[in-house]
Amino acid sequence: MMQSGYINKCTKLNYRISGIIMLFLISSIITAQEPPPRPVVITPTAQGLSFGAFYHGAAGGTVTISETGVRSSTGDVVLLSLGYTYTSALFEVVANPGTLISILNGPDAVLPGSNGGSITLQLGLSDPASPFVTTVLYPIPTLLNIGGTIIIGNSAANPPGNYSGTFDITFIQE
Repeated sequence: MMQSGYINKCTKLNYRISGIIMLFLISSIITAQEPPPRPVVITPTAQGLSFGAFYHGAAGGTVTISETGVRSSTGDVVLLSLGYTYTSALFEVVANPGTLISILNGPDAVLPGSNGGSITLQLGLSDPASPFVTTVLYPIPTLLNIGGTIIIGNSAANPPGNYSGTFDITFIQE
């Protein structure tokens, strides 16, 4: 009789210890509310949108840099390989993992030329494509490339020279 009472006490003690261990295990799984979202931080890099060297005839046309850095032209625009680089614009985007980011291209930009004239810049697609979800841990940046197209008129409207300017992009964090 004494033994069965001792076994009952040990069994009850084992149940209590098991219950306490279960509470610790459950409490380690339970987490609190995630921290508030950090604002997205966008940093332009030294790699700007650049179209390289080209020449055009009487009709004009376009030069396009894709979001992956591929260059193409239309009309009577001839692309030249004179050592001038052509690149998509590169940005670093830092955000919490799982942040949904949409890109809203601004209005077309007018780029004045060094010898007169101006050309129009239309921003293109992005890589990763908009909208995208950040997947890397904070503060590791997501690299974002954005392409564009310049519209070139005839040689009187767009004499040879350097054309430069700025463009606007809006990033929407969701």
